[in-house]
Amino acid sequence: MALAEALTALRAARRDTDVIVSAMGAAREWMALGPPHPLDFVFVPSSMGQATSLGLGLALARPDRRVIVLNGDGSMLMNLGSLVTITAERPANLVVLVCDNGVYEVTGAQPTPASTAGRMAADRVDFVALARACGFRSVFRFSELERWTHELADALSAAGPTFVLLDVAPVPNAPGPRSPGPAGERARRVITALGGDPDP
Repeated sequence: MALAEALTALRAARRDTDVIVSAMGAAREWMALGPPHPLDFVFVPSSMGQATSLGLGLALARPDRRVIVLNGDGSMLMNLGSLVTITAERPANLVVLVCDNGVYEVTGAQPTPASTAGRMAADRVDFVALARACGFRSVFRFSELERWTHELADALSAAGPTFVLLDVAPVPNAPGPRSPGPAGERARRVITALGGDPDP
């Protein structure tokens, strides 16, 4: 499915209280969908692999909020250890959503080790199996936009921590995500939107 369409469906279904952390290609497409929500944190630049750790911290700090991490397959490969840390902490309000396009898109679309390019099915990294082996309470995989659109609310509301894999197509000649402004300032805005003191 197209990444932009998959994220458009998520944008329509997100609760006003949801915190969304996006990184890399997902961040680029998320920003392109319109003005950011006060609880959106675009983890750009220099965030590859770290969105799941930030999402875990937010979910633990604010168990009253659903936290959704929009990650890529390349980013997920860079921080597989975070999956075990997440399940050890068992935040019921955390959703890790991995957009798997099989390439390191923003650096030139080189195939990831998990991709189908030139690999037998038995040799590929299976993110769904990894999530289950790590102990995620709820695990989903979606390859068709219609099914994702129809079932995403149930997937996001499942007992967490939750892992969702979206099979998405690469975006040809996609540029890297551009920073939407100073990271510190953006972080303070999210803290304020969460009702915290950005300068304790």
